[in-house]
Amino acid sequence: MRAIWKGHIQFSLVTIPVRIYNAIDTGQTISFNLLTREGHNPVSYEKKDKVTGQPLKNEDIVKGYQYEPGQYVIIEQDDLNKVKLKSEKVIEIEGFVKSQEVHHTLFETPYFVGPDGDIAAKTYGLLCQTLKDSGKIGVGKVVLRDRETPVLISPHEGGILMYRLRYPNEVRSMGEVPQLIEVKADKEQLKLAKTLVDSMTTTFSKIEMKDRYFDALKAIIDAKIEGKEVVMMTEEAPEVVDIMTALKASIEAAKKKPMEKAKGVAKKEEKKPAKTLRRKAS
Repeated sequence: MRAIWKGHIQFSLVTIPVRIYNAIDTGQTISFNLLTREGHNPVSYEKKDKVTGQPLKNEDIVKGYQYEPGQYVIIEQDDLNKVKLKSEKVIEIEGFVKSQEVHHTLFETPYFVGPDGDIAAKTYGLLCQTLKDSGKIGVGKVVLRDRETPVLISPHEGGILMYRLRYPNEVRSMGEVPQLIEVKADKEQLKLAKTLVDSMTTTFSKIEMKDRYFDALKAIIDAKIEGKEVVMMTEEAPEVVDIMTALKASIEAAKKKPMEKAKGVAKKEEKKPAKTLRRKAS
């Protein structure tokens, strides 16, 4: 695993040399190249004037902030240099808080934090254990690409995980969502709904977290490479039924599953057309 950032975690007078690593495996995504329809030649990224259509060179392009429709103020690199913040090599922890105080809508990108060297490993381990024992997370900031970014650090599987955060004012209010009304739930419906939730309660590790879109797209790509055709069947929209009928039927279905497993008669479900791939030789 290759480090993407090298610097220090700093809180009060404590400084720990660390390295940052991507926690996300980008190899689990499929990307495409732009090609010409005729000849399948790679398409270059052309910078063009949207009004005149004329191609532009890098020196012909400036940054502008639109303060009114069609009105821009030009920002030069010298202007950006004036707002450069302090060291880009320090993750400055400003305080330690309970994890539940940071709402999950603020979480953006995860990174792994590792010690930079044998000496740093001891202090790093001490911080990791302290966070774990206290149940606290560290909240602070770091300068990334000339911009100050809020972050948090927390213990994770024997190491430290860092999340880049959004600023609270970037997150919209749930109150902006249309058609949100306060509804007093029917007692019988609520009782059935709770029963259904209880019957479906499990652990996160038992729930399949698999990117089915990735698998289906990869199957199409592999089939095309092999000169085969992949036919995808469309899936019909589910029928919306009365809530009481749906709840009762769901509870009955949930009761049957454990019974089938206990008797050892669980059978493989027949694949539905919507999730079936049929390959035909070209």
